[in-house]
Amino acid sequence: MPMHIVEDVRFVAIDFETADPKRDSACAVGIVVVDKGEIVERDYRLIRPPRKKFNPFCVRVHGLHWEDVCDEPSFGDLWPELEPLFEDADFIVAHNAPFDKSVLHTCCKESGRAAPAQPFLCTVQLSRTTWELSSNKLPSVCDYLGITLNHHNAASDAEACALIAVNGLRANPQFMDKVL
Repeated sequence: MPMHIVEDVRFVAIDFETADPKRDSACAVGIVVVDKGEIVERDYRLIRPPRKKFNPFCVRVHGLHWEDVCDEPSFGDLWPELEPLFEDADFIVAHNAPFDKSVLHTCCKESGRAAPAQPFLCTVQLSRTTWELSSNKLPSVCDYLGITLNHHNAASDAEACALIAVNGLRANPQFMDKVL
């Protein structure tokens, strides 16, 4: 298999917060673009989910309420502004990628939009195979790497994920072969 290094790729880190357990309920998204190992762009948006009722557990996690997002665009209206961030990316990263991938793909599908075709790299899996940590949860990995984190703020989580990916792929470049 070919060996890739992080300085040769462009990727997008993404993090969603949801209003309820359904994957179409994105209420915030953080996106960080990394090119050649450096953060080159950041975006954070609030999103009006399809339902007004926010699950109390979700509110306790991220602190967002309907009143915070009711005047924001729906995902379908917002996606045309965000989609260009993904165009030149080799892959997408997320901490617990199956969750964020399912939110992205469900929101795209429900709004009649095409989801990005790039493969996902999971920084939980990258962390597990790169460092011996007692926990691979986002705050634990950030503590280990000295990354500042405002956990469950989508912008902060996406940036932390991007930095974990850069550090992890530099330490364990063969992990990239799993997605490229």
